[in-house]
Amino acid sequence: MRGLMLLSTLALLAYPVMVYFGLSRWGIRGVAGLLTILFILRLAGGRAIQIKGLKPIAMSSAGAGLILVLFSLLFKQTGWFLYYPVVVNLLMLTLFGSSLFQQQSMIERFARLKNPDLPESGVRYTRTVTQIWCLFFILNGSIALITCFQSLEVWTLYNGLISYLLMGNLFLVEFLIRQRIQQKFEPKPPLPN
Repeated sequence: MRGLMLLSTLALLAYPVMVYFGLSRWGIRGVAGLLTILFILRLAGGRAIQIKGLKPIAMSSAGAGLILVLFSLLFKQTGWFLYYPVVVNLLMLTLFGSSLFQQQSMIERFARLKNPDLPESGVRYTRTVTQIWCLFFILNGSIALITCFQSLEVWTLYNGLISYLLMGNLFLVEFLIRQRIQQKFEPKPPLPN
């Protein structure tokens, strides 16, 4: 099952490129068939996820993808395929945002997988990072929505490259900041006598 999840995740990362090339070569039915297979794999693999928080992301994004594929086939319009990145950002915003009203924020849950005894300063930090990710999902989802009304090339460029670069930069900046904060609070080794 883990292999299915990894395969479907990698394939869905290429979603914009698959839609772009698929529509020009296979049309709506070809793209719909391929995406249906990928979303079903995502559903099957998502059931096996043990990490709380990741399972709803996998399951809801696969379900939303299947609904968009169905709408594309029913209405015979390719535009429905373009809304998937918007839906994923909305789902992520809902998941991360709702965690801010729970005992543990989403990033705190992830952090506790590595460090179950997270100090209070870590809890505050992870809450702030969760809020930053919420802001990212709002901005990224808004831009993704705007690209749905642009050319397919613009949509593919943003959703298949630029948004991933922005997400990667956010991961990197947060990682570097976290390293500095952890170094600041790590106990210093005693000086030799």
